[in-house]
Amino acid sequence: MRTAVFLDRDGTINQEVAYLHDPTDLALIPHAPDAIRTLNQRGILTILVTNQAGIGRGLYSEAAMHRVHAEMIRRLAAEGCHLDDVYFCPHHPDEACSCRKPAPGMLLQAAQEHALDLAACYMIGDKITDVEAGHAAGCQTILVLTGYGEQEQIKGTTFQIGFIARDLLEAVQWIVQRIE
Repeated sequence: MRTAVFLDRDGTINQEVAYLHDPTDLALIPHAPDAIRTLNQRGILTILVTNQAGIGRGLYSEAAMHRVHAEMIRRLAAEGCHLDDVYFCPHHPDEACSCRKPAPGMLLQAAQEHALDLAACYMIGDKITDVEAGHAAGCQTILVLTGYGEQEQIKGTTFQIGFIARDLLEAVQWIVQRIE
């Protein structure tokens, strides 16, 4: 069984852009590549899990989302880091799917496909729905204050968030201290 860090996309790795679908609008959050590189160097699987309701709402196509992901992967590679896998939920928020965060479906699927020990995994995101998905899957949870994080931290949850970090780099540094 392996350890992984699940990462939300918008507001965690890249700047929040409403319904991001144009690769030219992609802007990585400062130090996000450093954080991902740190995970890569330690052999920790780094897995993107992202809700993409814009597909379900008919605002952009799945192909457009894949172009954004390809550009993100290209930019991360230029910074010497990579994502080990990408999972996305294309459904409208009103659909009763098991993959849209806060449901844990994407994390559970990744756990099965990558032989992960979810209790040893971490979910990092800028929304309460991200940490709720991690909690539902049995992961340790981290809320970052980038993206919507500042606004989200005041909402609270029915469970204790494991850590609140300034950004993805601080979140990863916290994880590394706990693992080593």
